[in-house]
Amino acid sequence: MPERSRNPVVRAREKAQEVVSSNPRIRSKARQFGWPYRGREGQWSWLFHRVSGVGIILFLFAHILDTALVGWGPEAYNKVVAVYHNPWIRLLELGLVAMVMYHALNGTRIMLIDFFPKLTDHNAALFWGEMVLFVGSMIPITYIIGKPVVEAWF
Repeated sequence: MPERSRNPVVRAREKAQEVVSSNPRIRSKARQFGWPYRGREGQWSWLFHRVSGVGIILFLFAHILDTALVGWGPEAYNKVVAVYHNPWIRLLELGLVAMVMYHALNGTRIMLIDFFPKLTDHNAALFWGEMVLFVGSMIPITYIIGKPVVEAWF
Protein backbone atom coordinates (compact mmCIF):
# COMPACT_ATOMS: atom_id res chain seq x y z
CA MET A 1 0.00 0.00 0.00
CA PRO A 2 1.45 3.41 -0.95
CA GLU A 3 2.44 5.80 1.79
CA ARG A 4 -0.16 8.49 2.52
CA SER A 5 0.77 12.12 2.08
CA ARG A 6 0.85 14.48 5.05
CA ASN A 7 -0.69 17.26 2.98
CA PRO A 8 -4.43 17.45 3.84
CA VAL A 9 -5.36 18.55 0.32
CA VAL A 10 -3.56 15.60 -1.21
CA ARG A 11 -5.13 13.28 1.37
CA ALA A 12 -8.59 14.60 0.55
CA ARG A 13 -7.98 14.10 -3.17
CA GLU A 14 -6.73 10.55 -2.53
CA LYS A 15 -9.80 9.79 -0.40
CA ALA A 16 -12.09 11.13 -3.14
CA GLN A 17 -10.31 8.96 -5.71
CA GLU A 18 -10.79 5.91 -3.45
CA VAL A 19 -14.52 6.64 -3.14
CA VAL A 20 -14.85 7.12 -6.89
CA SER A 21 -12.93 3.98 -7.73
CA SER A 22 -15.03 1.88 -5.32
CA ASN A 23 -18.41 3.13 -6.63
CA PRO A 24 -19.17 2.32 -10.31
CA ARG A 25 -21.93 4.94 -10.55
CA ILE A 26 -19.70 7.75 -9.38
CA ARG A 27 -16.80 6.40 -11.48
CA SER A 28 -18.88 6.64 -14.67
CA LYS A 29 -19.96 10.20 -13.82
CA ALA A 30 -16.39 11.22 -13.04
CA ARG A 31 -15.27 9.81 -16.39
CA GLN A 32 -18.13 11.58 -18.16
CA PHE A 33 -17.77 15.00 -16.55
CA GLY A 34 -14.25 15.03 -15.13
CA TRP A 35 -13.15 15.93 -11.63
CA PRO A 36 -14.77 19.03 -10.12
CA TYR A 37 -12.82 21.82 -8.45
CA ARG A 38 -9.50 21.70 -10.23
CA GLY A 39 -8.69 25.25 -9.24
CA ARG A 40 -9.21 26.67 -12.71
CA GLU A 41 -10.61 30.06 -13.71
CA GLY A 42 -14.24 29.13 -13.12
CA GLN A 43 -13.64 28.06 -9.53
CA TRP A 44 -11.59 31.16 -8.70
CA SER A 45 -14.11 33.52 -10.29
CA TRP A 46 -16.89 31.80 -8.32
CA LEU A 47 -14.94 32.15 -5.06
CA PHE A 48 -13.95 35.79 -5.65
CA HIS A 49 -17.53 36.64 -6.65
CA ARG A 50 -18.90 35.21 -3.38
CA VAL A 51 -16.23 36.86 -1.23
CA SER A 52 -16.70 40.23 -2.92
CA GLY A 53 -20.47 39.94 -2.54
CA VAL A 54 -20.15 39.26 1.20
CA GLY A 55 -17.74 42.19 1.57
CA ILE A 56 -20.13 44.52 -0.22
CA ILE A 57 -23.04 43.39 1.98
CA LEU A 58 -20.98 43.95 5.14
CA PHE A 59 -20.14 47.46 3.97
CA LEU A 60 -23.81 48.08 3.21
CA PHE A 61 -24.75 47.19 6.80
CA ALA A 62 -22.05 49.52 8.16
CA HIS A 63 -23.19 52.27 5.80
CA ILE A 64 -26.81 51.94 6.93
CA LEU A 65 -25.69 52.13 10.56
CA ASP A 66 -23.51 55.22 10.12
CA THR A 67 -26.18 56.97 8.08
CA ALA A 68 -28.78 56.15 10.74
CA LEU A 69 -26.71 58.15 13.24
CA VAL A 70 -28.15 61.30 11.68
CA GLY A 71 -31.16 60.64 13.93
CA TRP A 72 -28.97 61.19 17.01
CA GLY A 73 -27.90 64.59 15.80
CA PRO A 74 -25.14 66.08 13.67
CA GLU A 75 -22.48 65.68 16.42
CA ALA A 76 -22.82 61.89 16.54
CA TYR A 77 -22.89 61.64 12.76
CA ASN A 78 -19.85 63.90 12.31
CA LYS A 79 -17.84 61.85 14.85
CA VAL A 80 -18.48 58.65 12.95
CA VAL A 81 -17.88 60.18 9.53
CA ALA A 82 -14.57 61.64 10.76
CA VAL A 83 -13.32 58.05 11.08
CA TYR A 84 -13.35 57.79 7.28
CA HIS A 85 -10.38 60.18 7.13
CA ASN A 86 -8.17 57.63 8.92
CA PRO A 87 -5.54 56.19 6.50
CA TRP A 88 -6.41 52.62 7.51
CA ILE A 89 -10.05 53.22 6.67
CA ARG A 90 -8.98 54.67 3.32
CA LEU A 91 -7.28 51.34 2.59
CA LEU A 92 -10.52 49.56 3.49
CA GLU A 93 -12.33 51.87 1.07
CA LEU A 94 -9.83 50.85 -1.61
CA GLY A 95 -10.68 47.22 -0.84
CA LEU A 96 -14.37 48.04 -1.11
CA VAL A 97 -13.88 49.68 -4.50
CA ALA A 98 -11.88 46.64 -5.64
CA MET A 99 -14.69 44.31 -4.51
CA VAL A 100 -17.33 46.38 -6.27
CA MET A 101 -15.26 46.55 -9.48
CA TYR A 102 -14.56 42.80 -9.49
CA HIS A 103 -18.16 41.93 -8.63
CA ALA A 104 -19.49 44.17 -11.41
CA LEU A 105 -17.07 42.87 -14.05
CA ASN A 106 -17.61 39.24 -13.08
CA GLY A 107 -21.37 39.77 -13.03
CA THR A 108 -21.15 41.17 -16.55
CA ARG A 109 -19.16 38.09 -17.64
CA ILE A 110 -21.81 35.84 -16.09
CA MET A 111 -24.62 37.73 -17.84
CA LEU A 112 -22.81 37.45 -21.17
CA ILE A 113 -22.50 33.69 -20.67
CA ASP A 114 -26.20 33.51 -19.72
CA PHE A 115 -27.27 35.38 -22.86
CA PHE A 116 -24.75 33.68 -25.16
CA PRO A 117 -24.24 30.08 -23.96
CA LYS A 118 -21.57 29.38 -26.60
CA LEU A 119 -19.29 31.71 -24.61
CA THR A 120 -18.82 28.92 -22.06
CA ASP A 121 -16.29 27.51 -24.50
CA HIS A 122 -14.25 30.69 -23.95
CA ASN A 123 -14.67 30.95 -20.17
CA ALA A 124 -10.93 31.10 -19.47
CA ALA A 125 -10.39 33.86 -22.03
CA LEU A 126 -13.34 35.81 -20.63
CA PHE A 127 -11.96 35.42 -17.10
CA TRP A 128 -8.51 36.67 -18.08
CA GLY A 129 -10.04 39.52 -20.08
CA GLU A 130 -12.03 40.44 -16.99
CA MET A 131 -8.82 40.36 -14.94
CA VAL A 132 -7.10 42.70 -17.42
CA LEU A 133 -10.01 45.14 -17.18
CA PHE A 134 -10.02 44.84 -13.38
CA VAL A 135 -6.31 45.51 -12.96
CA GLY A 136 -6.39 48.25 -15.62
CA SER A 137 -9.23 50.03 -13.84
CA MET A 138 -7.74 49.55 -10.37
CA ILE A 139 -4.42 51.21 -11.24
CA PRO A 140 -5.80 54.78 -11.45
CA ILE A 141 -8.30 54.10 -8.65
CA THR A 142 -5.49 52.91 -6.37
CA TYR A 143 -3.52 56.05 -7.19
CA ILE A 144 -6.47 58.33 -6.42
CA ILE A 145 -7.46 56.63 -3.16
CA GLY A 146 -3.93 55.70 -2.09
CA LYS A 147 -2.27 59.08 -2.65
CA PRO A 148 -3.67 60.65 0.57
CA VAL A 149 -2.71 57.52 2.51
CA VAL A 150 0.89 57.67 1.29
CA GLU A 151 1.02 61.40 2.00
CA ALA A 152 -0.30 60.85 5.54
CA TRP A 153 2.24 58.15 6.34
CA PHE A 154 5.31 59.54 4.60
